[in-house]
Amino acid sequence: MAETLLAESKLRLVFQAGIDEDGKPILKAKTFGNVNKAVTADQLYQVTQAVVSLSADELSGAQRMDSLDLLA
Repeated sequence: MAETLLAESKLRLVFQAGIDEDGKPILKAKTFGNVNKAVTADQLYQVTQAVVSLSADELSGAQRMDSLDLLA
């Protein structure tokens, strides 16, 4: 039976940096690697809020990106 093992975790924050001439949002993303694999969603949310408080741009979205190794 195959199993998965959490190999890597990242936090990706997407900010709205403005509006283009067509009225569409200009989005910019920042990815933070080497996130502790044991961190909880609440802890990531707190980090997100801290980073957002330092940014001049509005947060559009936040994602936890986990990579899993597939083991046979």
